[in-house]
Amino acid sequence: MKPVFRMAIISAVLIAFSGCASFNLGPSIKPLKEKTLMGKGSEKVLMLDIQGLISNQDKRSITGFSIEKGMVQTVREILMMAEEDDKIKAVLLRINSPGGTVTSSDIIYHEIMSFKEKRKIKVYVSIVDLAASGGYYIAMAGDTLMAHPTSLTGSIGVIAVKVNVAGLMDKIGVDWEVVKSGDKKDFLSPLRPLTAEEKILFQNTIDSFHNRFVDTILKNRPELDLKAVQNLADGRIYNSEQALEAKLIDKIGYLDDTLELIGKDLGITDPKVVTYHRPGEYKSNLYSSIPPPTAINMLNIDLGLRLDKISPHFMYLWMP
Repeated sequence: MKPVFRMAIISAVLIAFSGCASFNLGPSIKPLKEKTLMGKGSEKVLMLDIQGLISNQDKRSITGFSIEKGMVQTVREILMMAEEDDKIKAVLLRINSPGGTVTSSDIIYHEIMSFKEKRKIKVYVSIVDLAASGGYYIAMAGDTLMAHPTSLTGSIGVIAVKVNVAGLMDKIGVDWEVVKSGDKKDFLSPLRPLTAEEKILFQNTIDSFHNRFVDTILKNRPELDLKAVQNLADGRIYNSEQALEAKLIDKIGYLDDTLELIGKDLGITDPKVVTYHRPGEYKSNLYSSIPPPTAINMLNIDLGLRLDKISPHFMYLWMP
């Protein structure tokens, strides 16, 4: 039987039964469940992961089905579950991220701060490989920041890329006609370059996001004043010793050292470290699921000339 006829028969069968049955043709995302990583005490420490590029895009299979919720959704779901558990006495926020979108970074920071206020508990940050830009922004929700001896942090700043494909369109003989209500309605369009005035407007937006980043650091790092933060916020990256000297972090140590500090602060001898994960995810210990740093394509653009893919993204992102 030819494939086209086989698919037609399958479709007909599904349609015929659609009134009395439902079919799940793709993978389903299961609810989060608690997993104990170590410890046997009755009081818990929740380990919350910020790993990889910070955004709120679902991860999808090659067939287009959603296989993993976006980071913002997942963090929110975890914190909502943790709010209901009175045995959780602290959060161990493990960060391994080069940053991501401005809005997603800000929302996650806000969600953690709101959780702290509701539960009146502390957040301890452990920086693994990297907590740069948006990763460091989220780290500002922590009461104590500890970085591994070989960690990198900083990259305080904002970056955005506006693609200009006008030259390419000219070469292949494609012309665009745009009807707009105002001369700046399409000023971020990839189909034309920015004017001098529009570059100033673009820069003003970047500066406003940068100032928000600086203000967030000032609010959460009382050891630093405005001048100090402005000097540090030129986009450069810092190793652990440099970050400690600059007062961007509080201590240098490993995950075990962070956990020991939590126990000492809370007077807990054997805290139970728990995490929330979906069935099928393997997490056996504190260092489970730490991916290596990956190269970032700032364009976040497949350059397939889809306008929804080549529009500008404002990023708190380290892009080496």
